Amino acid sequence: MITPLGHNVCDNWEALIAGRSGTARITHFDPTRYESQVAGEVKDFDPTKFMDRKDARRMDRFAQFATVAANEALKQSGFVITQENGPRVATIIGTAHGGIMTALAEYDVLREKGPGRVSPFVVPMMLSDMACGNVSIRLGAKAMNYSLVSACASGADSIGEAANIIRRGDADVAIAGGAEAPITTLSVAGYSAARALGSNNENPSQASRPFDARRNGFIIAEGSGMLVLEAEEHARARGANILAELAGYGATSDAFHITQPGEHGEGAARAMTTALQKAGLAPDDIQYLNAHGTSTPLNDKLETVAIKRAFGDYAYSLPISSSKSMTGHLMGAAGAIEAIVSVLVIQNGVIPPTVNYEVPDPDCDLDYVPNVARSVTVDAVMSNSLGFGGHNASLVFRRYLP
Repeated sequence: MITPLGHNVCDNWEALIAGRSGTARITHFDPTRYESQVAGEVKDFDPTKFMDRKDARRMDRFAQFATVAANEALKQSGFVITQENGPRVATIIGTAHGGIMTALAEYDVLREKGPGRVSPFVVPMMLSDMACGNVSIRLGAKAMNYSLVSACASGADSIGEAANIIRRGDADVAIAGGAEAPITTLSVAGYSAARALGSNNENPSQASRPFDARRNGFIIAEGSGMLVLEAEEHARARGANILAELAGYGATSDAFHITQPGEHGEGAARAMTTALQKAGLAPDDIQYLNAHGTSTPLNDKLETVAIKRAFGDYAYSLPISSSKSMTGHLMGAAGAIEAIVSVLVIQNGVIPPTVNYEVPDPDCDLDYVPNVARSVTVDAVMSNSLGFGGHNASLVFRRYLP
């Protein structure tokens, strides 16, 4: 993981359990004229600590994040990619904005200095598939290699589809997740115009407040999360330290509106129910739910409705929290970050809180683990990701029992 909370899994987990926010005033550009001036930026990031300077200059920031996170995931897994096994290793990395930072920077060059000054690397830097392309090249992963784009569900969908690739026998291993570097003038202006961003500019660390009655929008953020997925028999054969089982994946479409969640939470509920069915679990087998929880008025209200549809009366007993209250919304990387958080909950027996939850909303009346982490034994978790365009994705992880 690389997020506004830290450059690795350990630092991120410590911050999440401590309830520490990573959102602050934007420094990537001067935000003075913008309605929302808050973001979740990755601090003190120097890509040359992780890769050759020449390579770093030829990657957009989102691809740099992906490369750093993929290297950490592969190292933790203990799996070594070789010439022999490389053709059985897939790379599936989602994104919503791709190389938007490069596209905007080079457009300025075109406008101010003319076409002769535009970088020859602008196209390969801005393409959405260049996170997975660079990771595949650097690691020698030679099975299928593509980027899945489903807005803010991209990271979760990439993990779910990577598992499907392995299950159908087209790969033994997959490096899967999401990467995003969307904090640009155009993105912030556009989301602000759509009235989607939070605007607590006076108290940036309190700007993301999922499920709170005073929430007024999400906080845009950047980073990457990556997982190494393997077929069970492949992982056992090499003596891998198996962290969890990806037991179920459900994906649906609202077919309703380009930005608003579906009415009555029907599509999101169907994704949750599908994931449970695929996992062979009942609703009350889930002991923690990592919500999409963006801090927008509509999402949090309708996700709450959807959880009630999927879980029935048990929804009121189910601990739920939103990592976005601390990380901000990492867009296409969010689902991957939150999948990792879900696995860490199983591993550590601690649920990160929903911070900045102060004023209850009658429309959001479930247990959102407010403000303080909670120790609890967890064997099965669900993680939700929803996106513009009507995308819904739910992942179910459970404790691995050989």
